[in-house]
Amino acid sequence: MVPDILLGLFSMDMGIDLGTCSTLVCVRDKGIVLNEPSVVAVRKGTNIVLNNGEAVGLIAREMLGKTPGSISAIRPLKDGVISDFEVTESMLAYFIRKAHGGNGFVRPRVVIAVPSGITDVERQAVISTAERAGARSVYLVEEPMAAGIGAGLPITDPTASMIVDIGGGTTEVAIMSLADIAACQSLRVGGDNMDEAVVSHLKKTYNLLVGEARAEKVKIQIGSAAPLEQELTMEVAGRDTISGMPRKIIITSEEIREALRDPIAAIIDSVASTLEKAEPELAADLIDNGIHVCGGGSLLRGLDVALANATGLKVQQVEDPLTAVARGTSIYLENLELWKDTMEQNQYGWDRYAAHRV
Repeated sequence: MVPDILLGLFSMDMGIDLGTCSTLVCVRDKGIVLNEPSVVAVRKGTNIVLNNGEAVGLIAREMLGKTPGSISAIRPLKDGVISDFEVTESMLAYFIRKAHGGNGFVRPRVVIAVPSGITDVERQAVISTAERAGARSVYLVEEPMAAGIGAGLPITDPTASMIVDIGGGTTEVAIMSLADIAACQSLRVGGDNMDEAVVSHLKKTYNLLVGEARAEKVKIQIGSAAPLEQELTMEVAGRDTISGMPRKIIITSEEIREALRDPIAAIIDSVASTLEKAEPELAADLIDNGIHVCGGGSLLRGLDVALANATGLKVQQVEDPLTAVARGTSIYLENLELWKDTMEQNQYGWDRYAAHRV
């Protein structure tokens, strides 16, 4: 314990938005210092990270779908939770070192945002993995709370604030009031499901196989959740499933919107279901306060229009939606001494669960 405390004197407290697609790290009093893909390149059949443990993040993402037989570029988180513990540990250790300027002798206190719907076992997995990666104390905060705080919503006031955080693996929908969650739903549908829908559409309609990275480009460039004033087209290349040869086709925003209908409908249903759980007074507040959306999925064209049409409420995208959760963990760091007793944590190996949510 004593060496940990001494190492902690030279460490900076960190907030981590451990996402399925990207991981953001913020440092107390410095803001966001790292934003990299949650991807790791390992030797095939092992958990040995290439390049002496440095093939993580941006370097590894460039390898997705393009690796030779001896290398695997993998994403160790799925649906917002850890699917490969050893690789996630290596990834977190790399990000912690990088945020400290490459110094490996650090033991920071870490606040990690996690989906509200994960199980106790999954929560403990996050804590244990972060500890093995080098954290001396780990505190968990639910993503909707972090997103609401990072977006600057008045979640401590006696009025309803509603956040819809659409990430790569999960969508977090929550109504908050008086510094607590009044109603929430965690849906394991997000940007990855939209990419998969594009891949499936191109395969079924055009017999064209494309990778996830190319499907994501299609989603970003011409994807939409509501009709556009001027529909778009795009050229996309892949491998023909019949001839096996490379081929290009032209696709339209209308057909991609149709392909995205199921994941978008699931998100809208989750929002409607959460609204139905709200107390009448909180529901009344939302008529004036509206819904705030964040996360990478909120950047999809027309998503605000689709949500507004489905709920009858005004929908507003928060400022800098990609970093809202990370900014929220940064604010938790600034108030860690005040709030840490109400956060789920594991300090020096002792498990302790919060009596109530922050």
